[in-house]
Amino acid sequence: MHSPQTLRTVLGLLCLFLVAPSLPAQKKPLTADQIYRNAEPRLLAPLPSVNRWLDDVHYLETRRPGEEGKPVTYFVNAKTGKETEYKGLEQYAELVGSGINAAAPAASTDDNSKAIYTKDADLYYLNTPSRSFKRLTESKAEEKNPTLSPDGRYVAFTRENDLYAIELSSGKEIRFSHDGSDVVYSGWASWVYYEEILGRSSRYKAFWWSPDGKRIAYYRFDDSLVPMFPIYGSTGQHGYLERTRYPKPGDTNPEVKVGIADVATAKTTWAEFNEKADQYFGTPFWTPDGKGLLVQWMNRGQDTLVVYNVNPSTGTKSRIYFEHQPSWVDWLEEIEFIKGNSEYIVKSDKGGWMHLYRYGADGKLKNQMTQGAWAVGGISHVDQKNQTVYFTAKKESSTRTDFYRVGFDGKNLTRLSFGPFTHSVRLSTGASYFITTYSNNATPSRMALYDGAGKKVRDLGDAKTKVFDEYDVAVPSMFTIRTPDGYDLPAYWTLPTNFDPKKKYPVLISVYGGPSAGTVSDTWRGIANQWLAQEGMIQMSVDHRASGHFGKKGVALMHRNLGKWEMNDYIEAVKWLRTQAFVDAGKICIIGGSYGGYTTTMALTYGADYFTHGIASASVTDWQLYDTHYTERFMDTPEENPDGYKFGSVMTHASKYKGMLRIVHGTMDDNVHMQNSIQLIDTLQEMGKHFEFMVYPGGRHGWGGAKGAHSRAESMRFYYRYLLEKPFPEDVFKPAENAGRGRR
Repeated sequence: MHSPQTLRTVLGLLCLFLVAPSLPAQKKPLTADQIYRNAEPRLLAPLPSVNRWLDDVHYLETRRPGEEGKPVTYFVNAKTGKETEYKGLEQYAELVGSGINAAAPAASTDDNSKAIYTKDADLYYLNTPSRSFKRLTESKAEEKNPTLSPDGRYVAFTRENDLYAIELSSGKEIRFSHDGSDVVYSGWASWVYYEEILGRSSRYKAFWWSPDGKRIAYYRFDDSLVPMFPIYGSTGQHGYLERTRYPKPGDTNPEVKVGIADVATAKTTWAEFNEKADQYFGTPFWTPDGKGLLVQWMNRGQDTLVVYNVNPSTGTKSRIYFEHQPSWVDWLEEIEFIKGNSEYIVKSDKGGWMHLYRYGADGKLKNQMTQGAWAVGGISHVDQKNQTVYFTAKKESSTRTDFYRVGFDGKNLTRLSFGPFTHSVRLSTGASYFITTYSNNATPSRMALYDGAGKKVRDLGDAKTKVFDEYDVAVPSMFTIRTPDGYDLPAYWTLPTNFDPKKKYPVLISVYGGPSAGTVSDTWRGIANQWLAQEGMIQMSVDHRASGHFGKKGVALMHRNLGKWEMNDYIEAVKWLRTQAFVDAGKICIIGGSYGGYTTTMALTYGADYFTHGIASASVTDWQLYDTHYTERFMDTPEENPDGYKFGSVMTHASKYKGMLRIVHGTMDDNVHMQNSIQLIDTLQEMGKHFEFMVYPGGRHGWGGAKGAHSRAESMRFYYRYLLEKPFPEDVFKPAENAGRGRR
């Protein structure tokens, strides 16, 4: 990573090269069709599509034989490279019939012996060994999140907010709860849990099979006291309202009970928690033998995390893990059991950086497995036999991800990946091989197969085509910007092609800005940025001190201070930009969505003396308008931290606004409500301020299809009008044929 001084030297050398008497052959500019529509000649080729490892030696790879050809999947031997065409569930297409995509079940066993499908809101069951296919449910209500038990005997699901299972062999339906309603849900998550704790990938699923398939743990939510937020839908003659139970800072959260249902008796044992307490529950984990359920508990203030081992038969609990931090504690993403159930491994940043810790079943620390001023990413595999853990981490650089292994005792830390690259790794089931997709800012993605010791077996693909070097591709540069108080903020930028240091260029800064959510990484980003580079735009990203590059110490500075340090450091970045003779200080544009939208609106108000233009999408504008769990983790409640909430509100600083801000929002955003943008708009109007507003009817927290294409084109139109000051090239950004009307 280059320092600013090094960067200036590089730019000086670049200037000399531009006036040198002997120049290399002129490279060709990219066309809009090449950049945006993948036209020939293509600079980038697709890498192999590796689906997953089937075992420790074989993986599945899907290819398209031709432009119109159907995908073909191959069973590949990692050791020999031998390929055999793999027949998956698509071979049962005729058996399952029309209206069902045989290759895309809602749930299936690893060996594809059993699969569950949905059609017209009902469930269907395919048994491949017996080649039988039958309908499982026939009800007016939809069966949601069908999930097979580990032994493949049952499928569990929710229907009208109650939890059920069906025994596949007999078709017998088992009902575990009976009080589902519009405010009570068993196995189906309350909104704030879906969004912030279980995650959107859960699709509201809040139940978990035991390893032996004999029990189901589930959460029962009661939203009776959670305020309802109305979201207006404009379609039809009269429109309609979506009524979401959405708790905002200081509001009442859902009450939660932790239940463990016995499949044989359909009876539920409730864990001995007080559902009336002001608390949160995280994702639970079953012990490997199914005799214990580890439940994560956190207080409303989110500075204390306790893991309890709950007895499935009695509901009694015992504490096995405790963590407290002055700022906040994050949920455990995983608990890896080792040596039977006698020990476990967790990942925590309690020591200042995210590292691995080994505990005994009694909750006593055995040892810290990794340590240093760097952060562990995720655990990829635990090798019980060799007592080794495989994991990803940002050890070599905070902007790159590498792959490592370490012993349970914390010894023999070994880097298995290579070079100055960011690696995305897929490890075989027994860690004998891994496939890495790797790149950096200047190097298009490559793919290779390595053995478990880090020795290359073979290359699998290179996205860079033979014609790549014939074109004038603007390559991003990594560097740092030092703040007056000593933080080296990671940054990268893409300078225009045909760069002339004697000219003045506008700057486009893309941000997110949330706690521990950096965007600056040393990885290939494709060629979508090449058009603006050719048009004369400097494109840049920079991360602030609390973005994760400086450990929990840096991130924790945001506690009770959202908005403060982001703005401090982004303003320092603009101050640095102003020292570059080729930067047009009157055209500093910042763009972002969600938290990035918040950052953008703060930049155009609080930072109005530095940022001149901005596009803010789906923005939080006042932290009192977002949800309890996310906001209070960082800000506490409005009652506890009135000054922090006041400073963090964009409306507090709106009187400073003087540039050009475009506010963009989807009308049905269930995450960051359009209420946020409306309140900012109201404030700006009352102050007589000029701004722009674009609304996307029916848009959620983002939008695709025709609206997505429209949004991208309108952003470009903004850049051309205010930053490039050129006519907008309509033909370049014309909507694609059959763009569709999809939403997400």
